[in-house]
Amino acid sequence: MAGTKEIKRRIKSVKNTKKITKAMELVAASKMKRAVASTLASRLYAEYSWEILMSIAKNVEEMNHPLFTEREGKKLSGKILLILVTSNRGLCGAYNAQVIKKTILLLKNKNNIVDVVSVGKKGDVAMRRLGVNVSATFTLSDKISLNEIFPISKLAVNEYSALKYDKVLVAYTDFISALTQKPNIKQILPVNKTDLKKLIESLENIEHHKSAEVGLPQNKTDYLFEGDKVKLISSLAEKLTRMQIYQMIIESNASEQSSRMVAMKNASEASGEMIDDLTLMFNKARQANITREISEISAGMASVS
Repeated sequence: MAGTKEIKRRIKSVKNTKKITKAMELVAASKMKRAVASTLASRLYAEYSWEILMSIAKNVEEMNHPLFTEREGKKLSGKILLILVTSNRGLCGAYNAQVIKKTILLLKNKNNIVDVVSVGKKGDVAMRRLGVNVSATFTLSDKISLNEIFPISKLAVNEYSALKYDKVLVAYTDFISALTQKPNIKQILPVNKTDLKKLIESLENIEHHKSAEVGLPQNKTDYLFEGDKVKLISSLAEKLTRMQIYQMIIESNASEQSSRMVAMKNASEASGEMIDDLTLMFNKARQANITREISEISAGMASVS
């Protein structure tokens, strides 16, 4: 059994570790609330964007923009651009490992030639270690703004429009709840016309049912479009792409902070259990020392008498 001095030193060390993990848990909880608030705040803009798209849904098939067009034949480059969203720091449980694992499964497909754009240091380090071509690396702040996303979306749109890639995918983590996060890979370019129209129609049905349940008139706005429709569609396509990337990154940010909060909470609880075990061990060692000393005193007294 270890000596009492060594056990006391270990108890002190674990208590200091618990203070650190508890502080990190509180910081992560605060950042998670802010990240979730940012996600909710972006929904109003997204709703207005979808409302405009709904009004032109009947013309989706007529959209002849490069971002809405599936490439065939000679236009195919055989390459995929993957935007990998990870964290800049560790200590966030399996957050990074899960999305990197999903990315590796994509890379193992020999039919795919994949270039990676890394958003976050952890993904950059992992991809370079695997020998994957990392064409660009971005590091974002904790308070992510739409201006920080602009260079990423511009790179994706320009590279796709220049026919360098057939598809642009984003590997990110869906924030479901504070305890549940799901890694996902989603195609953002080209924008799938069929999926877009289905999504718009589903949103219309949801809005119709909600209005019918509460007995309110349906809120539909008829828009009058003037000017060049091609320019309008081009602007909408680019803004939709930028908004999608922004939404995925703030979803990943909320997932990162919630995963770190849970990991630090588990670490704090494990530290508490370790302190209890070490305290019990310390008491046993101290009791053993006391018993030994009493036995030595008793033996000394017996020898004198």
